[in-house]
Amino acid sequence: MCSVCASSAVQCAVYYYRILDIIMFSSLLDVARNSPFRGPLTPAQCEPSSLAAPQAAQSGMAAAAVVQGDSCEFASPKYFALCGLGGILSCGITHTAVVPLDLVKCRLQVDPDKYKNVLTGFKVSVREEGMRGLAKGWAPTFIGYSLQGLCKFGLYEVFKVTYSGMLDEETAYTYRTFVYLAASASAEFFADIALSPLEAAKVRIQTMPGFATTLREAWPKMLQNEGYGTFYKGLVPLWGRQIPYTMMKFACFEKTLELLYKYVVPKPREQCSKGEQLVVTFAAGYIAGVFCAIVSHPADTVVSKLNQDKTATVGSIVGKLGWAGVWKGLGPRIIMIGTLTALQWFIYDAVKVWLRMPRPPPAEMPESMRKRLEAEEAAKSK
Repeated sequence: MCSVCASSAVQCAVYYYRILDIIMFSSLLDVARNSPFRGPLTPAQCEPSSLAAPQAAQSGMAAAAVVQGDSCEFASPKYFALCGLGGILSCGITHTAVVPLDLVKCRLQVDPDKYKNVLTGFKVSVREEGMRGLAKGWAPTFIGYSLQGLCKFGLYEVFKVTYSGMLDEETAYTYRTFVYLAASASAEFFADIALSPLEAAKVRIQTMPGFATTLREAWPKMLQNEGYGTFYKGLVPLWGRQIPYTMMKFACFEKTLELLYKYVVPKPREQCSKGEQLVVTFAAGYIAGVFCAIVSHPADTVVSKLNQDKTATVGSIVGKLGWAGVWKGLGPRIIMIGTLTALQWFIYDAVKVWLRMPRPPPAEMPESMRKRLEAEEAAKSK
């Protein structure tokens, strides 16, 4: 990795922890976490008794202690940091593993006449560059998506706790999907800032023959010829691709997980083994991934074209391709993103299990709301 790339990676990591520090220790989050109006997405905290308070003060423990068996307290700085680590592993590993398919998908988007379909794309790529050529772009993919995963998963957890804590218990449950959507969109906004430079380099390596074969070669060449602006040229369409994708990824996953445990899994979640829970996580992730691929594909095509042609604009690309053209490559992308999303959620949840992190169950209706609805139903039936 070149020194510039290493410096960029370190700066993005520091940027993440600064954001985390600002959000977590702001008065807004402090108020939300200590509010008596608890949401179902945040842990309940009870005031310590007068006898327990001195002991807690002497031992330096917080009012909400770590649950026995867990390595950290839910919504603590350590918890959010470990969520970021889980994001690095889940996104970095999975995106790098599917680089060959991603390479063919990008080439199919930018030159459909030559590559025609996925199978032809693989044949042409191997014939021209050999099997080794299918790994082109692995370095910017690994670095870029590791940084994106750090922000995406880490900040999602931060924003989810923050937003749900701003609502009372029943409102947070009723509008939980909007909480998921808002938290994931907020997290992805920052994640794409970290991803954009490396995504630009990756697309150049994969789709411009003779430009560069490695990140060390592509980065300084792009910087020298076009300046720093070229790395963020595709940021706005990247937001257009990734923010809807991530909103669908998290909201659809959370709701699907909830429905699977309610209607499909034959026993309650707490009675399932860790392995069984991870299988359910994988299934929910794959279902979410299919929807993710569909809603984000047109923007993905535009991003690939923008990063390939330095003179192109969003308008010129859409005008040239037309409505049908922006959907080129959807088939392989559904396969790639479906598998990718499922594996990401599986790895992320497995990291939580491995590190003994708190894993709250899917949101359940608050007891007060359930009793109120039962009373209203009973009153109607009289």
